[in-house]
Amino acid sequence: MTKPAEHTSTGVASAKRGVSSEEHTLTELLEIQRAAFLRDGIPDADTRIDRITRLSALLLDHADEIAEALAADFGSRPRELSLAADVAGCMIDLAHQRRGVKEWMQETKYAKIQGLLGYKQSVRHDPLGVVGIMGPWNFPLQLTFVPAGSAFAAGNRVLMRPSSITARTTDVIAKHAPNYFSIEELAVVTSKHGSGSDFAKLKVDHMFFTGSPEVGASVAQEAAKNLVPVTLELGGKNPAVVDIDADIDKAATMLADARMVNGGQVCLCPDYVFVPESKLGQFTDKVIARWTEKFPTILDNEQYTSTINQKNYDRIVGLIEDAEQLGATKRQVIPGGEPLPNAERRKIPPTLLTGVKAGMKIEEDEVFGPVLTVYPYREITEVIGHISSHPHPLTMYWCGDRNDRFEKLADNTRSGSINGNDFAIHLFSGDLPFGGVGRSGMGAYHGKTGFETFSHARAVAFSTLPMTVADLMSPPFLPKDTKMTDNQLKLWKFFNNRAMKKVRKRLGA
Repeated sequence: MTKPAEHTSTGVASAKRGVSSEEHTLTELLEIQRAAFLRDGIPDADTRIDRITRLSALLLDHADEIAEALAADFGSRPRELSLAADVAGCMIDLAHQRRGVKEWMQETKYAKIQGLLGYKQSVRHDPLGVVGIMGPWNFPLQLTFVPAGSAFAAGNRVLMRPSSITARTTDVIAKHAPNYFSIEELAVVTSKHGSGSDFAKLKVDHMFFTGSPEVGASVAQEAAKNLVPVTLELGGKNPAVVDIDADIDKAATMLADARMVNGGQVCLCPDYVFVPESKLGQFTDKVIARWTEKFPTILDNEQYTSTINQKNYDRIVGLIEDAEQLGATKRQVIPGGEPLPNAERRKIPPTLLTGVKAGMKIEEDEVFGPVLTVYPYREITEVIGHISSHPHPLTMYWCGDRNDRFEKLADNTRSGSINGNDFAIHLFSGDLPFGGVGRSGMGAYHGKTGFETFSHARAVAFSTLPMTVADLMSPPFLPKDTKMTDNQLKLWKFFNNRAMKKVRKRLGA
């Protein structure tokens, strides 16, 4: 690793690296970063790119150690998944931020013709200051490092708090971060600094949180006390819809695989599926066959991700038992001789449920585990009615062509995103925003959207006109002023009436 020279855009020497964030309190870290931001001013493009590059290096240089820590935190988690998601998976957006920052940070000019007449308009894209980022346990680095890259691109300083549930992974990052950043730029906050609630109380300039809706609501409440704006990336029960003309085997295979990513512990995993009634048996049989093929052993299989902790294990098992007791049909893939579910290893077998109805807990609660619920349907209106009667999900899956039925579904439901025929593919574009709507989130990031989330669009207007608005809008108002105001109203009424006639004509009224 090559460590770039320590500098700032103003040439003022920054604090040296090697200082651990744990040598300071939360409040001190915030004060240090805010003072550095005010001292150094807005960073230039090279400084921002340098920070993003060092952020990438922090992950890449310690990839194996990170994978080992994640496996230890989960109990079992495939090295390939950890490297693909929490290391390599971050690089797509970090590279996009590096490429785009010079263009995005430039002042945007508008109304050029008016500018020639003496009324110049533009928008600056200024950093906010100090950004607080709170991450979850399921992808503790991807969901902190990617927003941190956006915050650096926008010119901010970052206080990062990965999840305390994945404490070993957080310790790896906290140990190595001082070799790449001074705490004036990036400070990794650990459980030694206090709880997540303590972090949410900080008077940062923007708070970014990824996690459950319940905790997100608490973070928003704490931030609101200080009028701190928030971005909330939450979860929800993500629906999947298999079209009547879709290839059932292909759809079942994709959704069976998607449900088992990270042991089902992904906010983007499909939670329940609507399948044409006449093809329900074919679909469920294929899902079970796919799981049987992929998991010939589970209990001692290091490739099979464990449930993160006992609390979540008990919750998921409880959801399955409640549904079965109330009449749902359960099918599980349990290799011969393996005692599953297994509390000691926190391993729950892939589980498919049918016959789930209102009143069962799993009908309302996000599972966040290896369980897939399947519903039959006859008409797309049934699907729309079910999805629309529940909180808006983070994403929605469609298996089939982009046809009239898809458009009807998209027009009459709400979700953070829609993915067709594959799992979470909107994540792999630098141009698409990532975020929820309603209970599944507030705000978005990735690509330019992430830069904008952590920037302030600052309007700038200059006038060299011979008259001033100040004069026109202050007393005394003379008869000529009254006449000019009345003429304005007549003119706008004329334009509005003409617009109304055009609309009515198009509507056939």
